[in-house]
Amino acid sequence: MALACGHTPDHSTIAAFVSSVDKEIETLFTKVLLICEEEDLLGGTHFSLDGLKLSSNASKEWSGTFSDLKKKKEALERKLKEAIREHRSSDKEEKDKSDSDEVKREKRIKRLKKKADRIEKFLSNNEPKIGSRGKEIQSNVTDNESAKLTSSHGVLQGYNANAIVDEKNQIVLHASAFGKGEDGTLMEPMLDGAKENLEAIGWKAPLKDRKISADTGYYSVKNLEVCKQREVDAYVPDPQFRKRDVRFSDAGRHRRSVDKRHIRYKSKKRWFRANDFHLDDCTGKLICPAGQALYVKNRNFQTADGYKAIAYQAPKTACRDCPLRSQCLRNPNTVSRQVHVFYGKRPGSLTDEMKQKIDMPEGSRTYSKRLGIVEPVFGNIRACKRMDRFTLRGRIKVNIQWMLYCLVHNIEKIINFGKSYSIAAV
Repeated sequence: MALACGHTPDHSTIAAFVSSVDKEIETLFTKVLLICEEEDLLGGTHFSLDGLKLSSNASKEWSGTFSDLKKKKEALERKLKEAIREHRSSDKEEKDKSDSDEVKREKRIKRLKKKADRIEKFLSNNEPKIGSRGKEIQSNVTDNESAKLTSSHGVLQGYNANAIVDEKNQIVLHASAFGKGEDGTLMEPMLDGAKENLEAIGWKAPLKDRKISADTGYYSVKNLEVCKQREVDAYVPDPQFRKRDVRFSDAGRHRRSVDKRHIRYKSKKRWFRANDFHLDDCTGKLICPAGQALYVKNRNFQTADGYKAIAYQAPKTACRDCPLRSQCLRNPNTVSRQVHVFYGKRPGSLTDEMKQKIDMPEGSRTYSKRLGIVEPVFGNIRACKRMDRFTLRGRIKVNIQWMLYCLVHNIEKIINFGKSYSIAAV
């Protein structure tokens, strides 16, 4: 309606419009962004990146690996043969035959045959999808560019809609939809897209030294390397950063006992870990949960990943008849327990640098702004604009639909906060 000057086009008109603006959408998005710049709505100091997982016009029941889909096709063919046998046997028994039953049986046969043929056609025209780990992932017969995503609303078949947002007025700088649930490789295309859009409106070196915040889903070596290459001041915490923050030390007491997901917060620890041991400052030995002392075996121990640590070893006699042996030694044939206490910093480690950066008071304050930058945008689009699912199929059309909603969000910001537009409205 915003693009149609207040008119309400028919849904088929909208679908046809979305399908036809593939080449124009990026130019149109940039022009609206240029107006935002002219209206002084962009701050350019802090950008925030996040993703919104939305279901698409595809059923997750039609998902599966190629072997799963073949089994489903075979099951449909078995049902089809059984339905044909029942149909033929009913033809021979005229007394039990009725027009309504005949029509139902014919419709069921056609429906089963259509489903089996659909899977057969898909398997013959497509190749198995390979994931980032080199293993086959689930395909989808309805929309093979979509993916099964795990969200706060459960498992859905859809797309991961990403947006990078400016802090000052929550203007969307770049928007793109991806057919994958993992955010570990999405930093590069999103930063490059934002860079192109900002350069198109006249910014020079638009990302250099800018603060970029993203949630733990984007924490990966790949994304951190991209941030370093683009020379951005990134704030991307690891999944365990809250456990190191004293402010969240008693967070567990706020969870309800009847929470359906409370089982996810229970520790899955079975054996004692390094943090179950404590150091005796007087003797310099490590004390195990059973009260036995572990001596220093190697002070210059280094793992294959480059971690430096002190290796402690328990005496054989201490572990031989220990009542906690089953909780300490994973392999019952192990003679005694070893514990590696890591220390120092691995030189050149991007992950260690980011952990230290987030744990600092300044890093914690900067990252805490992320929630107020990008989440209101998703709330506006999903709740106010009622974009709670994609209605089209295929990544190109879904991406256009997502960019259009972000574009309309920016237009609304211009109307509400733009100087000349606000004066005109008054």
